Amino acid sequence: MLLTIDIGNTHITLGVFSGDVIVHSWRLSTEITRTEDELGIFIKNLLREADIQDKVKHAVISSVVVQLTEPVERAVEKYIGIKALLVSHKMRMNVQIKTDNPSQVGADRIANACAAASLYPSPSIVIDFGTATSFDIVNSQKKFIGGIITAGMKIQAEALSSHTSKLPKLNIEAPKNAIGKNTIDAMLSGIVRGHAAMIDGLIFECERELGEKAVIIATGGYSSVISDYITRKFDYINPDLTLIGLKVLFEMN
Repeated sequence: MLLTIDIGNTHITLGVFSGDVIVHSWRLSTEITRTEDELGIFIKNLLREADIQDKVKHAVISSVVVQLTEPVERAVEKYIGIKALLVSHKMRMNVQIKTDNPSQVGADRIANACAAASLYPSPSIVIDFGTATSFDIVNSQKKFIGGIITAGMKIQAEALSSHTSKLPKLNIEAPKNAIGKNTIDAMLSGIVRGHAAMIDGLIFECERELGEKAVIIATGGYSSVISDYITRKFDYINPDLTLIGLKVLFEMN
């Protein structure tokens, strides 16, 4: 079995593959103060509860949180007894990274691009709805040519409530109408429907630069929230895309 770990800004997502199937998955909150021992005990207990502690033989990690990369890597080695593979732009992969500075491309974005190239036709646009909303573009030659990064819906909601004196904190959910009849509905409409309009516009611009239509793949926690409000519908919604990309990278390396 293969343990895949994606360390994001809000959550650490773990998945265990048996062959090509994810048989277990978990999400931990990202707290940069956690020590390798805390992290190791968390992970070990999760595997023990699933009765697969002795079945996991390999591990691969992607991280965009520098403070947690080494602690998680050491935790896996100390508590699970596995030397994990750490994702980087220098690995063998099924896409070519054709950006100005490949070393600056996030490990999760590399994983997304590799999963898209493995599972879906090219060109493809992966839209990852996480803390940030990111676009990862794979052209028809399976080259990762770059993308877009913008504030995610959670960041927008937090910015509205923290930088204004009267606007409340809120959970991201689908608004009933475009015209909000109260403050919360007005905020939700601006965040969700406004984000959807931005997504539509950016897809249009990306396809214009590609010179052809692309396969649109959505992933991340908020992809299902926004799917009803975009004009250009997602071709696929794959919540496990990043973890699948980690598996692809592990198998190639």
